[in-house]
Amino acid sequence: MRRSSVPVPDGTLRIALYSHDALGLGHMRRNLMLAEALLATRSCSVLVITGAREIAALPLPQGVDCLALPGLGKALDGAYHPRSLGVPLEDLIRLRADTIFAAIKSFGPDVLITDKKPLGVQRELEPAVNWLSVQGGTRLVLGLRDVLDAPEAVEREWREENSETAVREHYDSVWVYGDPRVYDPVAEYGFSPAIAAKVRYTGYLDARAAPSRIITAASPLEDLELPEGRLALCVVGGGEDGYHVADAFSRADLPPGVNGVILTGPFMPAEQSDTLRRRAVGRNLRVLRFVEDAGPLLDAAERVVAMGGYNTVCELLSRSKRALIVPRVDPRREQLIRAERMRDLGLLDMLHPDELGPGALADWLAGDEAPPARALDRIDLGGLRRVSGLLSEVVADERSLRLARGA
Repeated sequence: MRRSSVPVPDGTLRIALYSHDALGLGHMRRNLMLAEALLATRSCSVLVITGAREIAALPLPQGVDCLALPGLGKALDGAYHPRSLGVPLEDLIRLRADTIFAAIKSFGPDVLITDKKPLGVQRELEPAVNWLSVQGGTRLVLGLRDVLDAPEAVEREWREENSETAVREHYDSVWVYGDPRVYDPVAEYGFSPAIAAKVRYTGYLDARAAPSRIITAASPLEDLELPEGRLALCVVGGGEDGYHVADAFSRADLPPGVNGVILTGPFMPAEQSDTLRRRAVGRNLRVLRFVEDAGPLLDAAERVVAMGGYNTVCELLSRSKRALIVPRVDPRREQLIRAERMRDLGLLDMLHPDELGPGALADWLAGDEAPPARALDRIDLGGLRRVSGLLSEVVADERSLRLARGA
């Protein structure tokens, strides 16, 4: 492969991480955790290619930089649309595809780790994947969450997007960020033997094991001027579709001696977050929009009401928190399936959104159930400790990579 003159030290592994990031912050945070975990154990230069410009608000470790693509949005029915630009969707996808291709060609990665979609959203990654395969010298890894969606939906999507062929022909490994004892995508989604042979289970990605957690952030609670008391926390991911949960929490009666904090996420519409703030006036309830690291809030909380995104669930499991998950059920059933499996293991409580209301949350907040089972005793949370070894497996012949680079 012809390489550009990007000035990296000899022997440094070039890694590109791609995620389309059309909804929420989960993909972006997961990619940054992976980048940190890899940097902690080997010499790397990491380029994160993301569809979320909000990545600029997060601290990037030395050795990591990002390329933010023009944003995609996602409607409640699952359809994509331009997030900000007033152009047709096909024009936006073409712009994103051209940008991705130029970045990949210039950066010349030794490894490309793709999040969820083998050819990218709307096949925007396909030109770059095809080019890398022709050039040779780059290993391709597909990273999958524990749960993607209901099996029939995943099978249909993979068939329509030609994902099976793409993984079989272009990808060297498939990393599943989960534990097959909770959910086994190979069995659930009927992956072919050719795909199954490439699957490696990392275990769940415990954010508390990330290198950045060694330096703990100051707790936002210090500036909220809440009275003394226990803390109930409500978190709704990025916030695009989390208002129903935050709204019910804001109208629930908190138990005596309990303060409430709602973390809306940066994507909640302003009129919705303004409504929550007005409702909090004069009460022991505060509303925050965005924090770099929700860890200190989660540490301080006695109980947590949350949606069921992958990163949020991992954060809760790693702390063995008493948590109530109100999962998203449309357009994907990913969160519902994950919450049901974790509930059945005794790790989390679950409330279907059809049953959500202030009274249901007040009853749960006031309950005196026993603490949840320790997740560490029941599932594998060692993903961030394991990815470096899996990377070494993918690039076992590093000498050939250096020769391909022309070093």
